[in-house]
Amino acid sequence: MTQFEHRQSAHCESGVVANLVSASGVPMSEPMAFGLSSSLIFAYLPMVKMAGMPLIAYRMLPGSIMKGSAKAMNANWQSETFSNADEGMAALDRALDAGKSVGLQTSIYWLPYVPEDMRFHFNAHNLVVSHKEGDEYVVSDPVFPELKRTDAASLKKARFVKGVMAPKGRMYQLLEAPNNINYEKAIPAAIERNRKLMKAPMVPMVGTKGIRYMGRQIQKLAKDPTKSDYLKQYLGHIVRMQEEIGTGGAGFRFIYAAFLKESAEMLNSKLLAEAGDAMTDAGDEWRRFALNATKMCRGRKDMDADALYDLLDVCAKKEQAVWDMLKGVKTAI
Repeated sequence: MTQFEHRQSAHCESGVVANLVSASGVPMSEPMAFGLSSSLIFAYLPMVKMAGMPLIAYRMLPGSIMKGSAKAMNANWQSETFSNADEGMAALDRALDAGKSVGLQTSIYWLPYVPEDMRFHFNAHNLVVSHKEGDEYVVSDPVFPELKRTDAASLKKARFVKGVMAPKGRMYQLLEAPNNINYEKAIPAAIERNRKLMKAPMVPMVGTKGIRYMGRQIQKLAKDPTKSDYLKQYLGHIVRMQEEIGTGGAGFRFIYAAFLKESAEMLNSKLLAEAGDAMTDAGDEWRRFALNATKMCRGRKDMDADALYDLLDVCAKKEQAVWDMLKGVKTAI
C-alpha cells in the first residue's frame, strides 16, 4: 500500500475508486475507472420522483462504478453497512488504526467543510478518510482541490442520515491491489457492455431512445396551455439534473470520452480515438440543449418545445453514432 494521494475529480465515486486503487500501487485515472465500470447511461424514470419531478439519470446507480470496475480489474473490495452508528464509527477507527484508507458513502449536506451554497440533500456522496489526527478525520473529498477535516459528530451524522439512498454508514476498502489488469481484454469488454446498455432495445425510457422520449414529454407539456408554468419548472428540473447535481449529464460524456482517448493511446487504436472525439462532441450538444432550455424557462427566449426536441434528437443521434462506431470493438482492436 502506497501513501494515499488526494486528487480532485469530476465525479465523487469514480474519483474515490481511482484514488483508492492508485493508493494500492496500481496507477488508475478517474476516466479509466469510470469507463471500465460501464456506467454511462441515460434513463428517464417518471416512476421515481425527485422533488416531485421524474428522476433523470446520466450514470448507473450509486455503487455501480465500484462494482463494475472491480469486476473488470479483478479487484477485491470489502463493503459493509451498519445498523448501529457507534459500531460504524468504531469500525472506521479500527481500519484507520490499521493504516487503511477508507471509502465512505455520506450525505454531502452534513459535511461541515462544504460551503452553504453547495449543500443539498444527497445521500450518495463518496469520499475517502485517509487517516485521523487527534479527534479529527482527514478527508479526501473529490469535490475539493485540497484535503479537508471533519469532527466525529459531523461525520457520524453524514454517514447515518435517513432518507432516499440512506448510506447506513457504508464503508469500503480495497483488500488487495488488482493484479496484472489485462487492459487489452478489459477495455473492449467494458465498452461492449456499455454499448448494450445504451441500446436498451426493450426499454423506451433508457439509452438513446430515452433521450428522445424525454424530448417528446417536453412537446406534450407544451401543447397543454394549463401546464405552461409547470413546463418552466420541468425544464429547470431537467437542467438541474443534467448540469447542477453532481457531475452532470454532459460531464459524464466528457469523462467517458477521456476514457476512450486514454484507451486509444494504451491500445494504439485509431477507432477509440475517433470515438472519444465523437463522444466529446455529444457532450457539447448536451450543454447546448441545457443553455437553450435555461433561457426558455427563465423567459430570456421564446418557449419552443420543438426546438428543444430537435436539440435532444441531435444528442441522441451523436451518441448513437458513437455506439455504432464501437460495435464489434472486441474484434476491431
